[in-house]
Amino acid sequence: MALGPTPAELIARARTDLRLGLPVVVRDGDRMALAAAAETLSPERFDYLRQEGTAALVITDWRAKTLKVAAYDGDLARLVLPDDADIGWVAATADPVADLAVPLKGPYLALRDGPADLHRAALRLVKSARLLPATLVVAGVKMLAKESRALTHVEVGQVATETERLASYRDVISARVPLSHAPDTRVHVFRPDDAGEEHYAVEIGRPDRSQPVLARLHSACFTGDVLGSLKCDCGPQLNTALANIATEGSGLLLYLNQEGRGIGLSNKLRAYALQDQGFDTVDANHRLGFEDDERDFRIGAAILRHLGFNRARLMTNNPRKIRMLDDCGITVTERVPLKAGVNALNADYLDVKARKSGHLL
Repeated sequence: MALGPTPAELIARARTDLRLGLPVVVRDGDRMALAAAAETLSPERFDYLRQEGTAALVITDWRAKTLKVAAYDGDLARLVLPDDADIGWVAATADPVADLAVPLKGPYLALRDGPADLHRAALRLVKSARLLPATLVVAGVKMLAKESRALTHVEVGQVATETERLASYRDVISARVPLSHAPDTRVHVFRPDDAGEEHYAVEIGRPDRSQPVLARLHSACFTGDVLGSLKCDCGPQLNTALANIATEGSGLLLYLNQEGRGIGLSNKLRAYALQDQGFDTVDANHRLGFEDDERDFRIGAAILRHLGFNRARLMTNNPRKIRMLDDCGITVTERVPLKAGVNALNADYLDVKARKSGHLL
């Protein structure tokens, strides 16, 4: 058995390096580029990288739209660094929370010639690390071979495959956890093979595997579930779902660690800061450079299958969850509405959910 890392393990290592502020090497055959996350890059490494080749700050098409710059590469824009650009320029361009504080940015010049595959792979890596979707990419690298060997190397094809692939999950451990709603409860911990977040299955009672299970796919919400935030309806939905399953006598709640619609807690709080500036939930995500919803509900389908279920009565207001479960071979025999937690502070949030995200409220 080889001791070297698999492609999935290399991608996991690259994500960790980017979160630490280390650059990684992205390759496509003989072509090579250095890539570093704009959010974690230090001034010292920024100055060093600029000397190594032709640098560009890569942002998503959503962020480019906010900055009024053409995304010639379709899904991204490669911004030319001005001669006087420093790490402050990078931060101001990458992070929309400071747009009002630093209004006089640009004018920006976007590259429109040459391949963008190395840049696209770098951007995918940064997004998958739950960092701001902006990366400094240095092509035509002059780096010495010795320094290059010290960094993580990934291939463009590996990045594309591994960031789209659904990880394999294994049930690491389960144990009895009596709940106030339901004393007869077991919690399962599912761990992926790509070093990503663990997810949890809360099994109440003894659900019959031959019948559609009453189930809830609940995305983690630290602010709502733990702190009781009034900005969303997540905490009340969690508690209502558990109470409904307890009343039914058996069922399953999957607690999926996809905070902030899949963008992570830090970016979710950035979105909150943008909402305080007057943007709604969807617009805030777009200004950050993300899609409306970055969650992957294939994870829920995989865990349901692992636990022996192929049919579900799904507690949800989100038709997208139903479609994705159906696409993954889990038949949703009934949508069970889940309405809870409406208050004066989240009325606009719920309205946007219905108007822009298609939730049935």
